[in-house]
Amino acid sequence: MAAQAKITEPKIVNGINVDDLFALIDGVKRDVAKGKTNWRVTTTWQGQARSRAQVDSSEIGGERVPRRFSIDIDEPRELGGTNRFANPQEHLLAALNACMTVGYAAQCAVRGITLERLEIETNGEIDLRGFLGIDPTVPAGYENLSYIVRIKGSATKEEFAEVHEAVMATSPNFYNVSRAVSLNRLWSSSNRQMGTLPPATQGRPNSPVAQVPFDRVIALGTSGGGCGVICFALSE
Repeated sequence: MAAQAKITEPKIVNGINVDDLFALIDGVKRDVAKGKTNWRVTTTWQGQARSRAQVDSSEIGGERVPRRFSIDIDEPRELGGTNRFANPQEHLLAALNACMTVGYAAQCAVRGITLERLEIETNGEIDLRGFLGIDPTVPAGYENLSYIVRIKGSATKEEFAEVHEAVMATSPNFYNVSRAVSLNRLWSSSNRQMGTLPPATQGRPNSPVAQVPFDRVIALGTSGGGCGVICFALSE
């Protein structure tokens, strides 16, 4: 009777297949083209302040990956919407938090750290005088964002601090909102003619977008809210 091949179970930490993750890393090291990705979202107006963002596909390593998702977006009634869905600012903060969440889960996984709890809370203030065009000297968006990371797992304070620094160095969306990103803008009229969007008015920059600094105070070994950037609740 032929001997059966031994089946090696994949290493799963925090729900992530660590073997697959290391294989991805090795593949990109060997062929940088496999690390090239492209992300695309098309947004259409749905009436009033509502819009719908549609995802049809992405490109990873030169390969088209079909993906079909829709995201509905609205505004509070106080800002002209119907309050049926989260608004663009909340989606922006959610995208930042979600991207960092992936980073924490993956960085912990490759270190063998088991997560029990992870929560990221981000907030910022926008002065409506800029959005409403009342005062051209008032920025239309965020000047600062503050975030709190509450994390609990099998790591020490020092290990979690190392994970935190790795996430800040590698999170795409942390990079996107904390540094200037060039915006190459085109416009399309109803007759489908394409052209360059007219320059921004009222002295506001056209490209790149304004830099958004982060509150980087680190409070080690504390728990609960209001502790700065990262709160550690260590497992016994």
